[in-house]
Amino acid sequence: MNLQDALKKFYEFHSKVSAYGHAMSLIYFDGATVAPAGTAANRSHALTVLSEQMYTMSTDKEIVDLLTYLDKNSDKLNERDARAVYLSYKNIKEMRHIPMEEYVAFEQLLVEADDVWHRAKAASDFAMFCPVLEKIFETTARFARYCAPDMDPYDYCLNKYEDGLDRATCDAFFAKLKETLLPLIRRIRAKAPISVECLKGQFDDQQQQAFALTLMRTMGIDLDHCGLGTTEHPFTTSIGSHHDVRITTNYDPTDLSYSMYSVIHEGGHALYDMHSDDAYAYTPLDGGVSMGIHESQSRFYENLLGRSEPFIRYIFPEMQHRFPEPLSHYTAEDVYRAVNRVTPSLIRTEADEVTYCLHVMIRYELERRVIGGELAVRDLPAEWARLYKEYLGVDVPDDKHGVLQDSHWSGGSIGYFPSYALGSAYGAQLLARMKEEVDVDACLSRGDFAPINAWNREHIWRHGSLKAPNVLLREVLGCDFDPTYYTDYLTEKYTKLYDL
Repeated sequence: MNLQDALKKFYEFHSKVSAYGHAMSLIYFDGATVAPAGTAANRSHALTVLSEQMYTMSTDKEIVDLLTYLDKNSDKLNERDARAVYLSYKNIKEMRHIPMEEYVAFEQLLVEADDVWHRAKAASDFAMFCPVLEKIFETTARFARYCAPDMDPYDYCLNKYEDGLDRATCDAFFAKLKETLLPLIRRIRAKAPISVECLKGQFDDQQQQAFALTLMRTMGIDLDHCGLGTTEHPFTTSIGSHHDVRITTNYDPTDLSYSMYSVIHEGGHALYDMHSDDAYAYTPLDGGVSMGIHESQSRFYENLLGRSEPFIRYIFPEMQHRFPEPLSHYTAEDVYRAVNRVTPSLIRTEADEVTYCLHVMIRYELERRVIGGELAVRDLPAEWARLYKEYLGVDVPDDKHGVLQDSHWSGGSIGYFPSYALGSAYGAQLLARMKEEVDVDACLSRGDFAPINAWNREHIWRHGSLKAPNVLLREVLGCDFDPTYYTDYLTEKYTKLYDL
């Protein structure tokens, strides 16, 4: 076999993998959005068959031999092919450590878990979800030991979502945030609270959906390749490739900001996924390189742009047009202040910029302790409530507003949460770099996202997974990641907003 024939077979293999991924993503998206309540078993059957085929195809001796050959000759490959082979070989080597029956059983478990989580959250009953979650944590830890026996299991989980991330790095990062944010929060809480009445009222779902589509268009999202659905917990998923991306939201009839910012957040994910180089479609390079970089884009659009004063002044007339009765007596300044109010809260997705990372730290601490065997899954609700009281000073009234609020654990995404905080910090440093070349405030004041998107496309999006996250950041920033940009951004913005 020569190198060119091997590469041809490699990309043919990944074209098939992408097709299976397309089918499995569609099944998941359907289940999370519009599928009837009693259809989980049907989806489980379909995903079991597809998972078995994916496992068998990916661990087949011919494919393994092909990847081994390409890996040994990686020095003769160009950057694109070498990186694609590396990512594929890494994934398949790890998959081969997991027995097929356990791999398939875990896929089945996640389908069941998603269904049980939805029902448990609706009933605010953690006991209903607990047995399934115990299996998810146990399986995750076992798979980590299979795939990386010399690595701490939780470090392995973190590394899955952000290459190179471990507990030591997270501990240092969160310590830096706490050093700045806790005193800032204390100073803010000593000031008079900002009113959020302008965001409260009666907001029709259909008008909220129309407003959501306006937001997507304003952000520069191509609606021919990005759909909008509704679900309990908003998310973004690519269906097979960057040519088909779906985002979801959830409409709160009494609070306009909930859907508004979930759409902008998920829209940031969508923009990143949709703008991989077309040459990467149906290959391991298609889509974002890590969840930290992904969250840098979603949090960038949601907070750094979407909660900025120039953007609120631009979008406010559209808000008044869609919702004249609730907003008729308010100004853009009222909305700007309201969407940036700092107040400790129960729900992560509704948290302000300053307290948000405390929500993430709580989840990080709980995951680490469960995977490490220091905390039993059954004790999560009580420990969750204790940490919310300690960090945020709020009382958790029930499981729905506590330990059951996020969908991540039901999807097996253990180790994901730190990406939100890292992404927020990445985003602040990326904004500082962007402002050296783009007048971001001027763009936002006229609702022109094209220059902003063009900068992100050139520096981040088009690369897909071609570059490791630390390499990508260093190339874009011209220096290493520094969380001080994030803490300085928060301090400057909220000192001015609250006249500290």
